[in-house]
Amino acid sequence: MPEVAIVVPTLNERDNIDPLIAAVNRALAGVDYEIVFVDDDSSDGTADHARAVAQSNPRVRVIQRIGRRGLSSAVLEGMLASSAPYVGVLDGDMQHDESILPAMLDKLRAGDVELVVGTRNAEGGSMGEFSSHRVALSGLGQKLSAVVSKSELSDPMSGFFMLRRPLLDEVMHELSLTGFKILLDIVASARRPLRIAEIGYTFRTRKHGESKLDALVSIEFLELLIDKITRGWVPVSYFVFGLVGLVGVGLNAVILYFLRHAGYTFAASQTWAGAIVSCVNYFLNNRLTFRLNRLRGIHLWIGFLVFVLVCIVGLFINVRVAVFLAAGGMPGILAGSIGVIIGSVWNYWVTSVFVWRVNQARRRERAKSRAAVAVRTRNPEAGCL
Repeated sequence: MPEVAIVVPTLNERDNIDPLIAAVNRALAGVDYEIVFVDDDSSDGTADHARAVAQSNPRVRVIQRIGRRGLSSAVLEGMLASSAPYVGVLDGDMQHDESILPAMLDKLRAGDVELVVGTRNAEGGSMGEFSSHRVALSGLGQKLSAVVSKSELSDPMSGFFMLRRPLLDEVMHELSLTGFKILLDIVASARRPLRIAEIGYTFRTRKHGESKLDALVSIEFLELLIDKITRGWVPVSYFVFGLVGLVGVGLNAVILYFLRHAGYTFAASQTWAGAIVSCVNYFLNNRLTFRLNRLRGIHLWIGFLVFVLVCIVGLFINVRVAVFLAAGGMPGILAGSIGVIIGSVWNYWVTSVFVWRVNQARRRERAKSRAAVAVRTRNPEAGCL
């Protein structure tokens, strides 16, 4: 059994595999370790290349995930695939400074702490060549993270850390596994303040591959905060669905306004507006709300047909409610907006089950997680899923 496992989540990081393995090997010379690459089915052959390296390097292991995406869930799978008493997380883009891994491990060995974080915001740490925009976003994220964290961290947005196995066992069933910020997820999931140490490092510039930072990362971060604040009582995706719905409400009002001024009846205007908004909402929700279950290719259009059939009922409810309210004297724009909101609630609950099959995906993920725990419990020496 290795003493420490370094989990490296990857997506299209083929060119970074060899230099990362060499760098970790230099940093952990004399330590019994393993590197677990968890690849989300990269299109550039990352998993294939890592497996080829593993043929001659027994320290290297590979998990290739099919039909599943997300850094946080990838990290958890990698952690559960190892029986090492200490587990570290290192990005596959070579921007983390692997040279501080021995210092992290020494602090955990001493027994005084249970989590060691590589920080860019404390003594010895730096954002490197981060743009002022990225620094500002990181600072905002740090302030927002304080809302859900019971432990003080100088860099809660960090993805570079090492922990003791018992801490993982304590929080793993409470993790949201949403987005990229697995460290914040772990700290916020703990029901007590954690014993944490921090080590400064300088964030490096990416040499190979492309950054995964985009607007979706910000959405996923907000989802994580919402999930921790609500303690999972409300589906996080419903909040994103609601944001898409707000776009739909605005679009519905604009279309309704122009069609009414073009001479269409209110019922006809609301019908056309509702139909257009339903189509726009489908593609936005496929891209944002249900991105982890995103439909592609032929499935995108099959899902669209099912979505349309389901939304016919929602559209009927939408129009009848709006007409009823308008007939009672409510202003047309307000009546139409209420109608589209009620229709969107119907659309969310029904389409999440019949179009994107979210409940089935969640059951599969839970089953895989339970299976991994069972394998490690029955056989501590086992190191794979």
